[in-house]
Amino acid sequence: MKPPHIRPTIPISQLSEAITEIWCQWRKQKLPLYLFLAMCFNLVVAPVVYAATSEQLSKSQAWGVGLLGLVTVGLSIYLFFVMFVPEKF
Repeated sequence: MKPPHIRPTIPISQLSEAITEIWCQWRKQKLPLYLFLAMCFNLVVAPVVYAATSEQLSKSQAWGVGLLGLVTVGLSIYLFFVMFVPEKF
């Protein structure tokens, strides 16, 4: 008979403090949030690229192509706004 698995418990107060700290940092720093969202979106894009190439690319290459596409689209949107709304920058 296996011994029961003991999970370390985190007090609710400590968990709420951690969530509050993450929320405050998120409000100050947007880049990590944007990177996280891009990686989550790439979870959708990479399999589409992988399927579209009939498995001629490896999964890591499909991830790379997906990230390259996301960076290209993001840079295009940024440059569009910089050109047409320059007073914000």
